[in-house]
Amino acid sequence: MALPVETFFLQPDAEGTLQTQIRQLVAEGILSGRFRPGEKLPSTRKLAEHLGVSRITVTLAFTELLADDYIVARGRSGYFVSENAPEPPAFPAKGSDKSTVDWSRAIGQRFTSADAIPKPADWASYRYPFIYGQADPDLFDSANWRLCALEALGRKDFDALTADYFDSDDPKLIDFIARQTLPRRGILAKPEEILLTLGAQNALWTTAQILLTQRRSAAIEDPCYPQLRSILEQSRCHLNAIPVDELGLRPDALPDDTDVVFTTPSHQCPTAATMPMARRRALLDKAEADDFLIVEDDYEFEMSFLKPPSPALKSLDRNGRVIYVGSFSKSIFPGLRLGYLVGPAPFIREARALRASVLRHPPGHIQRTVTYFLSRGHYDAQVRRMSRAFHDRRMTMDAAVEAHGLTVAGAGSFGGSALWMRAPDPVDTAELARALQPKSVLIEPGHTFFAGPNPPANYYRLAYSSIPAPRIEEGIAQLAATLQEMG
Repeated sequence: MALPVETFFLQPDAEGTLQTQIRQLVAEGILSGRFRPGEKLPSTRKLAEHLGVSRITVTLAFTELLADDYIVARGRSGYFVSENAPEPPAFPAKGSDKSTVDWSRAIGQRFTSADAIPKPADWASYRYPFIYGQADPDLFDSANWRLCALEALGRKDFDALTADYFDSDDPKLIDFIARQTLPRRGILAKPEEILLTLGAQNALWTTAQILLTQRRSAAIEDPCYPQLRSILEQSRCHLNAIPVDELGLRPDALPDDTDVVFTTPSHQCPTAATMPMARRRALLDKAEADDFLIVEDDYEFEMSFLKPPSPALKSLDRNGRVIYVGSFSKSIFPGLRLGYLVGPAPFIREARALRASVLRHPPGHIQRTVTYFLSRGHYDAQVRRMSRAFHDRRMTMDAAVEAHGLTVAGAGSFGGSALWMRAPDPVDTAELARALQPKSVLIEPGHTFFAGPNPPANYYRLAYSSIPAPRIEEGIAQLAATLQEMG
């Protein structure tokens, strides 16, 4: 039986190339059971005319389907659904009609949190997206990333692509981090002192799992990265939130029974404060005197377009008390989810074993693609391009904020990608954010960054990583006008 050409149509909102869409069209028909083994497909000419595409596009799509044994070619008779094509299930998928489980009792430990920073999935459709940590497609080097990815998928790197590293990492990437990335922060480390992670958040989770128990105490900055606070609360350790000032974390405010301190000295999250050298040394001296460890999250040090960044806290550590967290996700793109831990070999050995038991290792082709992107200079070129763009946006932000009388609570002294703002005391910035959304303005309310049951409601964050410079002043004007409307 021949399948009528009318059963084939392309969705107007479908993604991918026409060739990919046609291949998917046929494959889905087979997998769903609509196209059955032995049935004849329309000719490439007829299907091309019907779909309004070139005949070579249909031919290339059919060639891919032939290679995967979805269809077969029979001489001059044409193309047919293969007898070896995947078969649809013999019974329909069926879910439970009702659940008799009391999930309020069955769940032994809860991980849901109200601390997540709200970011609409369609943020890119907003005209004034002052939200943090999203990639700007105009700044990303997609062409060279694609070339590096293609090379990583080639036969030469077949082992790196397909091998199960178990608890190991791509040696080429580890070597580059040890010889190129870390020395820029003044850090010298051996391969056995470096472990790849699925981003900085995974690195922080891994560290907490290894260093903390219910009997140990951790100290965090207040305000701080909300997901870090959630991670530490899940560990059930004793948690102390230490208020930061304009210079970051105060060592003299740390409790005497502290076991682990989590800090962002180069670029405090979210206030953007930079810890001065004297305070860094004081923190290290106190760690030695009181026998505690320090976890340094060194994010955004690459975005130092106003002045050079301070040396990493890890580079000043002479006693092996600092565990360093780095990430490529912010400077390449957030969806990459690739970071790294640097610490003494005994700690990394345990982190490696924990990672192997949970997720084994980050995907090999991602590791090798990043290796090529770094080693061929594309990463450095992208960082320079981003720094220039962020410098221009920062200057525009500073001018617009001042012109409209908004209050800056914290701004990175060396750069970064966001300003920490304070609205007048009566303003609830969660309500402000809701009022701004219909005006195509996105901001991040600040209450989620604070610990405690009654966090201040009048702080918010304005990021400039995802908004073009020409739109900044208009967006700030909308923000200032809405603040006035709210009284």
